[in-house]
Amino acid sequence: MFSSFSSFSNPFRLPRFLSGIASNVVNVKSVQIHDVETLHEKRARTLKHLLKLNHVNHSIIYHPHHFHNHMPHILGSAYLLGADSDHLNDIYDEESKELEPWRDSPGEVSTYDWREYLGKNDYQRAYVDFFEDQLVLNGYDWRKVLEQYLLEGKEPLINNLIAGLGHPLIHLGYAFEVSSREVAMEALGLASCSYDFLHKYLDDPSYSKPTPNNTPSPLEILCRVEKDSRFDGLFTHEGVEQLGSLFEQRESELLEYWNSWHIADPTREFKASQLAAAALLVAPHKLGRNRYDFYIVHVLTTSHAVRILLPLIPTKFHVPLVRQWWLLTLAIYITQLRPEVRLTAVTDYDRKDKDWNWVNKKALQGEHALDAHYVKALRAMKAAAETWEDDDEFYLKAAVRFAEEFNGWGGFGF
Repeated sequence: MFSSFSSFSNPFRLPRFLSGIASNVVNVKSVQIHDVETLHEKRARTLKHLLKLNHVNHSIIYHPHHFHNHMPHILGSAYLLGADSDHLNDIYDEESKELEPWRDSPGEVSTYDWREYLGKNDYQRAYVDFFEDQLVLNGYDWRKVLEQYLLEGKEPLINNLIAGLGHPLIHLGYAFEVSSREVAMEALGLASCSYDFLHKYLDDPSYSKPTPNNTPSPLEILCRVEKDSRFDGLFTHEGVEQLGSLFEQRESELLEYWNSWHIADPTREFKASQLAAAALLVAPHKLGRNRYDFYIVHVLTTSHAVRILLPLIPTKFHVPLVRQWWLLTLAIYITQLRPEVRLTAVTDYDRKDKDWNWVNKKALQGEHALDAHYVKALRAMKAAAETWEDDDEFYLKAAVRFAEEFNGWGGFGF
C-alpha cells in the first residue's frame, strides 16, 4: 500500500492573513501510483531499468549547469499514457543524446553541513550520493528520506521546489507517480542544487500580506497584470533568465499580485489554477504561428506536479505549495511579456471528432512523440481532465489544439 507523509509534523505555519480560511486542505484524490519496482509487466520492467540506467549514467543538471535532465519526465509521461517497451527504449536513446555523464563534485556533503552547499550546481554528484547514503541508513525507505530532508526545519526544502524553473517539483511528482527511489533522490538533489532566493517568500511570512482588490480567480489576476503599465518596457524580449532582474526591479508589484489571489476555498481555487495553467499555454497562441512558449509550458507541468503531490504531503503544506506555484507562474508570465489570454481560443475551438484517444496517439506516435515537454504537456492536460471531469471539454479542446498545431517551441527571446 502506498503511504504518504500525512503523519509528519513540523513547526511550519501559514501566514496570519491566510490562517482564517475555512480549510487548509486541497481535496483531490491521489492519482494511481504505479510501483514499477514491483510490477511484473514488460512495460513496467522496462521503465524501471531505464530510470536506473539514466540515474547511473547521466547527471541531473548539464550544459554546463543550465539544463535539467528530463529523462524521468518523458519516460514517466509516455509510460502513463500507455507506451510500449519499444517506444520507451526509443525515448531513452533519443533523450540520451544531449545528456552528459556525472562529474565529480569539489567535495562531499554530510549530515552536518549539507545545507551549506545549497544552490551550488557543481555539488550535484555529492548531493545525490549523500541522499543515497541516507537511503541506505533508512532501510531504502525513500519516503522517510524525503520527510527528513524535504519537510523538516525552519526553512524546509519544500518551500523552494519552484527554483530551477520548477524542475525539482516536476521531478518529485514523477518520483511519486512511478514510485521510484532513484528519481526521488534525484529530486532532492535538484532541490538542493537549484536552491535560490525564492524560498524567502514562503519561509518569511512577512512577504504574505492582505491586499485590496483580491480575487479567487488567477485568470482575472493575469488579466490585470497584462494591463498593468508598471511592467511596460521592463523587458525588451522574452526569457526567464530575466527572472532575477524582475524581482530586483518590480518585487513589490509582483508580490501585490501574488497576494491578490484569495484562497478561501483551496480545492476550488486549485481547480481554477489548473485551468489557468492550461489556458496560459494554449489560449495566447495564434493560428499560423506554430511555436508554443517553452517557458510557459512549465506553468502547466509544475501545476500537474502540484496536483500529484497534494494528496501525498501533510495538509499544512497544501496552500503554501499552491501559492509557491502561483509565484512562479506570475514571474514566468511577466518575463514572457504578458501575453493576452483569450479563453475563447480554447472554448470556441472545434475539435471535430478528435478525442483523448487521438491525443494519446499524437503523444506516443506523432512526429513530436520524442519531445519531452510536448508529451508532458499533453499528459498534464489529460490528468487535469480526469481530476475535474472536464464536462465542458476545456482540457480536451486545449489538448487537441495544442497537439494539432504544435510545431516546436518559442519564447526564447531570439
